[in-house]
Amino acid sequence: MTSMLERIPSLFGAVLSLSALSAQASPDHPDQAAIASPHPIATAAGREILVDGGNAFDAAIAISATLAVVEPYGSGMGGGGFFLLRQAGEPVQYQFLDAREKAPLKSKLKMFYRHGVAQPDLSLNGPLAAAIPGLPAALVELAERYGRLPLSISMAPAIRIAYRGFKVDEVYRERASWRLFALRANKESARLFLRNNDVPDIGEIIKQPELAQTLDRLADKGRAGFYSGLTAQAMVSGVRAAGGIWNYHDFEEYEVITRTPLRFQLADQRELISAPPPSAGGIALAQSLFMLQQLPWRESEKVQRAHYVVEVLRRAFRDRVLFGDPDFVPNPIAQVLAPDYLFELTGSIDPHRATPNNILPPAPRWREGDNTSHFSVLDNEGNAVAATLSLNLPFGSTFTVPGTGVILNDEMDDFAVDPKGSNTYGLVGSQANIIEPGKRPLSSMSPSFIESPQAFTAFGTPGGSRIPSVVLLSMLQYLDDQPVTQWTSAPRYHHQYIPDVLEYEAGAFTEEELSDLRERGYRLRETKRDFGNQQVLLWRKNNAKVEAASDPRGIGLSATFRPDAPLNLVRTCTDQSCLP
Repeated sequence: MTSMLERIPSLFGAVLSLSALSAQASPDHPDQAAIASPHPIATAAGREILVDGGNAFDAAIAISATLAVVEPYGSGMGGGGFFLLRQAGEPVQYQFLDAREKAPLKSKLKMFYRHGVAQPDLSLNGPLAAAIPGLPAALVELAERYGRLPLSISMAPAIRIAYRGFKVDEVYRERASWRLFALRANKESARLFLRNNDVPDIGEIIKQPELAQTLDRLADKGRAGFYSGLTAQAMVSGVRAAGGIWNYHDFEEYEVITRTPLRFQLADQRELISAPPPSAGGIALAQSLFMLQQLPWRESEKVQRAHYVVEVLRRAFRDRVLFGDPDFVPNPIAQVLAPDYLFELTGSIDPHRATPNNILPPAPRWREGDNTSHFSVLDNEGNAVAATLSLNLPFGSTFTVPGTGVILNDEMDDFAVDPKGSNTYGLVGSQANIIEPGKRPLSSMSPSFIESPQAFTAFGTPGGSRIPSVVLLSMLQYLDDQPVTQWTSAPRYHHQYIPDVLEYEAGAFTEEELSDLRERGYRLRETKRDFGNQQVLLWRKNNAKVEAASDPRGIGLSATFRPDAPLNLVRTCTDQSCLP
């Protein structure tokens, strides 16, 4: 029978409850498993693995690999990402897998300069823009250290979909239209992802047999199936033939790094567990939440609340220039999260007026010492993963390596290509984030948990520089005791210090509210489209109940279910008649 999760993509952002049995309430174990992913087929793949006996980490492999097939605009084997893990037990343990891409070993500081001037197109399109992929290594790491099933089983749904194909939807068409010119410029990408050199029609089937073979080698041989052998040879030779600078040493030396998650104590026994550098997102969230705890945001009317949120974001984003890859530069995390420093930042906020950037001092210098994808998954043992994956821009560099089906990232643009300028998301450069061989670029990706004795929550979204603000606004909905569906659907706004502009989605504010914000001194800009694609989970420990929600701005689907009580209605099919 065709999987319901594959047959009802029109349920955009809906919460699909598949619970069949009740369980005894427990603060240690939820009564159900839950998945929130940006694509119904990925949600179905994760559920298939949980039903087949896998844990949350096995399901994360299935979801990640499937997203690499059905969301070539958001993530893939040619990209990387961050995985925040919760390992159930006594005590609970948290891990952070850094699978961020790394600069090729032949990278140079001014590799994107021509005639002394930075050329933005070179760091965005084509093989020179691509850093060394990390996602394949992360899937192997998850399987070998945390999973319960062989990699070959967890990756089977993705391989199946790559061979059989998936149907083009509105989101695919939109992302492809944004990058149509660049996709046309690469013969292999145009062949795979376009039809007659144009955006495919709704319902067109996208098959990727070369990618299926690449995934199959990874599933069969583990790390050696991607970072050496046939795949590595094809990747390196294909990139170099097109003008890139990769070599075999880049692949031999790539490794996933297990880092200590950023942990920050909040009020009411809550703790934020989030991404450490090379992400600046977790730090921005911790700073913002601490400052808001000192302000009456919860009691404030809408515009006053927005004012407080924007001002804390302004200050958090100002400090972003201090951070970079911790394997290359010292990061003053303790200093920027010190209470005295955060009290000082909070005290600089005028409760009624915007703070012009030119009167806010530069970030202190301590010397001592859209496009992306996100999913969340929780199993009924209490293991959980919040993962944010990326290629950077939609369809990454738009360069697909011939014979592999792998479309490459353009994460080199996340470095300070021009330390005096800004990247494609308008984020200013810094010396801490300059290009160096083997270095990981600074990121805004912010997979996060908030946990307390009463509840466990997971958050995350794509959105480039807007990721911390999207996650923060979702967390505030949680802290304000709003329904889970409201966490993902609440109107969004954003400020990132430079440019000094308050961006907002259409309909986020009324004309009267916009007038109030202008009077406070804000420069306003309505975004041309909605931003973010939040995927969230909530586990209420007092009654073991689980809820999940997918962002209504996308086509994602969330599900709660009992893996030990499978229903044929949602079982992922295995025969040819189930072509999605």
